[in-house]
Amino acid sequence: MTIQTSIHDPATADGWHGVIPSEQFPAEKGRYHLYIGLFCPFAHRVNFVRHLKGLTEFIDISIVKPYPKGDAKGWPGWRFPASDDEYPGATVDHLFGEDYMHKIYFRADPDYKGRYSVPLLWDKKTGTAVCNESAELLRWLPTAFNELLPPSLATIDLYPIHLRDKIDAVTPWLQSDVNAGVYKAGFASSQEDYDKNVIPVFGALNKLEKIIANNGGPFVLGRDLTELDIRLYATLIRFDTVYVQHFKCNLGTIRHDYPVLNNWLKGMYWNVEAAKDSTNFLHIKENYTKSHADINPKAITPMGPFPDVEEGFEEDWNKLVVGEVKHPAVLDYETTIPDL
Repeated sequence: MTIQTSIHDPATADGWHGVIPSEQFPAEKGRYHLYIGLFCPFAHRVNFVRHLKGLTEFIDISIVKPYPKGDAKGWPGWRFPASDDEYPGATVDHLFGEDYMHKIYFRADPDYKGRYSVPLLWDKKTGTAVCNESAELLRWLPTAFNELLPPSLATIDLYPIHLRDKIDAVTPWLQSDVNAGVYKAGFASSQEDYDKNVIPVFGALNKLEKIIANNGGPFVLGRDLTELDIRLYATLIRFDTVYVQHFKCNLGTIRHDYPVLNNWLKGMYWNVEAAKDSTNFLHIKENYTKSHADINPKAITPMGPFPDVEEGFEEDWNKLVVGEVKHPAVLDYETTIPDL
């Protein structure tokens, strides 16, 4: 069992880096509570795993409202509704009855200097935070409760040994160019920054289109669902819906320019139950369009695209024509991403 000496540097912006199972945080049903926002792609990763691994009865949740989020520095931050009926899909703080997410953080560290982000995993027994780093949670949560799960769930492995080299090779540029890339483009403070930041997004999407096609689907690396699929899903399910218009990532759309990625997305949403169960388009659309006043000052939420996710999953991947965005700068950037 893991022994951790320190999981958080108090009175700093450092997050919490606990692991389950460990001496401090053993695997126990009902001991932990997860704070999330259904809008957040990083919290989505964790909630996806929670559904996929059958942990909904092991880890209960509280869900913040998708807006407002506070000022430019994130104060006072995400808010809980006054009742479970105030905003569809959002909940009160089921543990403490607090009104703001920052108050949960201050319970763990009254002098905390960081962001009051979601996800946050909380230990009800010791009364402190376990982890608020989505990449870390994505890595260890899938196996954290295996000893308590039936074989059908315990055997789901998102970081299998035979694919680890490929997962480790793709993860850095997937995170930088796609997961974080849409934010770099969307929050660009100048035309020059935007022009520079939007190119890697589509260079990486071009590359992913080819990788999935070469591997024959239905997942990024072929027949095995891995953490790469969860990382990618949390971004692409939001792409046509909000990133194209709100973050100006409009060099192409998934449904029109990337037949392979679109088929992959349809397969994830319609065929992987945990994907659909962890997705809420109302929260996604209203969060981005109603909490970024500098980008969308009138907070008008577009009606489209329609439908949110297309139907008609193609099981024969050989029938798909590999797409790409042919912008010269995109094609140039794509060549800098190493082949698998």
